[in-house]
Amino acid sequence: MENIVDNLQAKAEKIKKDWADLLNENPKLRIRDAANQLEASEAELLATKVDGENVIRLEGAWDEMVKRFPAFGQVMSITRSEGCVLEHKGAFEKIGVFGKGMHHMGQVIGPIETRLFFHSWKSAFAVKQPHVRGFQQSVQFFDKAGDAITKVYLKEKGDQEAFDNFISDYTSSNQDAHQAVEEMAEPATLALEEVDAEALTKGWDELQDTHDFFSLLRKHKAHRLDALKIVEGKHTYQIDPATLESMLNVASETQMPIMIFAGNRGNIQIHQDVVKKIFPMENWLNIMDPDFNMHLKTDLIDTAWVVKKPTKDGVVTSIELFDKDRTLICQFFGLRKPGSPEREDWRQVVSDLGQK
Repeated sequence: MENIVDNLQAKAEKIKKDWADLLNENPKLRIRDAANQLEASEAELLATKVDGENVIRLEGAWDEMVKRFPAFGQVMSITRSEGCVLEHKGAFEKIGVFGKGMHHMGQVIGPIETRLFFHSWKSAFAVKQPHVRGFQQSVQFFDKAGDAITKVYLKEKGDQEAFDNFISDYTSSNQDAHQAVEEMAEPATLALEEVDAEALTKGWDELQDTHDFFSLLRKHKAHRLDALKIVEGKHTYQIDPATLESMLNVASETQMPIMIFAGNRGNIQIHQDVVKKIFPMENWLNIMDPDFNMHLKTDLIDTAWVVKKPTKDGVVTSIELFDKDRTLICQFFGLRKPGSPEREDWRQVVSDLGQK
């Protein structure tokens, strides 16, 4: 055990020094980009800053911690993957928690909407960092691999007392300046040629709810992208990723409400509203609205798919983006509620994108 701790401390000291060298060369370098350059995780970098004041290690039951978020009032919630970032300003409102073990989940409904998967959560920190208006405060959560799950920033109109009480209540007795991480294996799936294509297609034909899709994949041990390939031409087809900007522009011009899903192993954040300002910049496709921002890294998109799922309310159509590692980057839907059919204008917009 002693050797493990010594190794962690030595690794942390090297990370801290190398990170400082990077910042000397590029003071504006973001922590996630620095972690990538150092071939380390964001949590490992942040842990080297633990000092009990500006970076404080937190500890507690994840679901109980999340239930305290509404008391913060006005915040900004950020969830991201390598390819997409969603940022929402507002307040956490209705929070529900259910399930156990691998199925222990949280559901946040309101101006900030997320789906939380607590089995992936590992570490948390309260962070105070310099900002143009003094300093910026946040609570940040990471998975077992040290990758960021979600970050919640207190806004000027937020409740400082509630935020301070949260940090006080969940400050860990362990304020070590190093973080252990572990590799997180993806769910085991069969190779494409080993999946029972006929049975999977039949199961897809018989879907009654979009949420049943996850059970379909588990039942046939199919990777999501492989499932799309198996039913290509019947329920799915590919589109040119370059058409995404056109889709968003039409949604903006017609004020057609859409849904955007993006996230990681521990959290999916969801946008459910109209989008207004579409702003492409270099290799990023951005939405820059007052209370919502999306940053989609277009050069990481390997394939884009139109996906049609049968439900008891009719077909539900989505656009799904994947990177070269076959990881889902994000999804787009027309805004709909359970029990209501899909918007015809959304179907038309997707149809107009053509096929690749």
